[in-house]
This record gives sequence, structure tokens and C-alpha cells, in this order.
Amino acid sequence: MSEQPEPGKIHVDSDWKLEAQREKERLAELEKELDERGPLPDPSFAELLNMLAMQAAIGLGGFQTPQGQRLPPDLEVAKHHIDMIELLEKKTAGNLTEQEKGILDRVLYELRMQYVQAASGGQPRGR
Repeated sequence: MSEQPEPGKIHVDSDWKLEAQREKERLAELEKELDERGPLPDPSFAELLNMLAMQAAIGLGGFQTPQGQRLPPDLEVAKHHIDMIELLEKKTAGNLTEQEKGILDRVLYELRMQYVQAASGGQPRGR
């Protein structure tokens, strides 16, 4: 015969308590890992540029999923992110350090060359 809780009383079974304890332990472990990692660095122009460049590079193809599947090129996505970097170049003109300007110039040059190579040697989209 199963025990029924009395009306108005809360019944908490031991499975629920055990699961709650496990969750507390997982959260404590995650918090410990974050503390060990330390604080994130201050945002930088190079970090922003790297984020956009990575998206363009993924659009150019050649990357693999964690499962080992090759991601096909998507030149429209690549061009969109290259265009975003070009917009960033125009909007920041005269406001970058020499080092930031040099990084921006190199990234744009490399991505443009890779795009031209992919566009001229790739198969037409939709086939």
C-alpha cells in the first residue's frame, strides 16, 4: 500500500532530493570551471574582426563539423560577411591604430582572394 501525504502537507520523495543534490553539484562544478578560466579579456577590434572573418571563412568552405562532415561552401554567406568587414573598414576609417588597420587590410585581402578563387573554381549554386 502506498503512502498518501496528508492534505496540506508537502510530500518530497528521495529521488527528487537526490536529483536536486546532483544538480547542485553540477552547478558548483561549472562555477569552479568558470572561476579557473578567469575573467574574459576586454573586447577588442581584432576580436570583432576575427569573428566576422571566421564566418566568411566558413562560408568559403573547407571546414568540418565535429562529426567530420565537410561543410559545403556558401559563397553568398561568405560575400555577406566580407561585405560586413568592408563596411566596418569604411565606418572606422581614420579611427584605427596602425596595427588594427594592418590586420583589417590583411584579413580583407585574404578573404577577397579566397572568395575569387572559390567563385571561379567552384560549381554554380543550386546544382
